[in-house]
Parts: sequence; C-alpha cells; structure tokens
Amino acid sequence: MFPVCMRYVGERSLAEDILQDGFITLFTKLDTYKGDGSFEGWARRIFITTALMSLRKKDALKMSEDIEVVRGMKTDITSQTQNIGYKELMKLVMELPPGFRTVFNMYAIEGYSHKEIGEMLGISETTSRTQLSRARIWLQNKIKELENV
Repeated sequence: MFPVCMRYVGERSLAEDILQDGFITLFTKLDTYKGDGSFEGWARRIFITTALMSLRKKDALKMSEDIEVVRGMKTDITSQTQNIGYKELMKLVMELPPGFRTVFNMYAIEGYSHKEIGEMLGISETTSRTQLSRARIWLQNKIKELENV
C-alpha cells in the first residue's frame, strides 16, 4: 500500500505517516469487511481515503498550477511515450501539483469516475475533468522535455 500512498502525496515521510494511519484504520475496521470483492480492493480504498483526508487537511487539493501556467503549455497527443519507462512516468506523476496528481491518480490509475471523484473530494465533475485535463497537458509537456534532453 506504500506505493498507493506515495502516488497521492509524493513525499516519502508523509506517505509513511499515511501508511501508518491507513493500517490503524484497516485494523480498527477489519470487522466491517464483509468478504464482498477482494480484500486488497477494500484495503486500497481505506488507504486512498486516508491519503485524501490528509490532503484535505492541508488544503492541498486547492494548490494546483494556475490556469495561465497550463495554458502556456502545448499539448501534443502524438508524443512518443515509448521512450519513457514506468519508473520515469511514475516519478513525473509524483511531481504533479497536488490537485492534478490526486485527480489523475483517482481517474487514470484507480479507475474512479469523475462523478465518484467529485463526491469523494467535494468538487464538481467539471472540476475533476478540468484537473485531469491539466494533469495530462502537464505530463505531456514534461515527457516532451525528457525526450528532448
């Protein structure tokens, strides 16, 4: 579950704290697991929720790149991403601004819908879609920079 925590907060010491809090929550709520679905999926949701609560406490979900910064970036869908490996891509994901990173993780990696993301984060579906779009543009530009090095 540590990689899940890292993907959401991008900082090792904070991810370790979230991991510990997540395990405490998991053990205290173990009796609520009904056996529906996989245990891993149930546990993953606890750790994601714990990470989101931590981000909310720090108001990190509002600390996204200014729209003007993102507008200045150009998107190139034909970018050659086969030159970048998984580790490099995950490193870039952890460098995303907190709001972008949270929505990107929830949508692209965890598979939540924009409606579910909106409900969990207390934002509108449109805001979720916008954050995802901005995250993709940010990542595409960073990948392009890596390819040009």
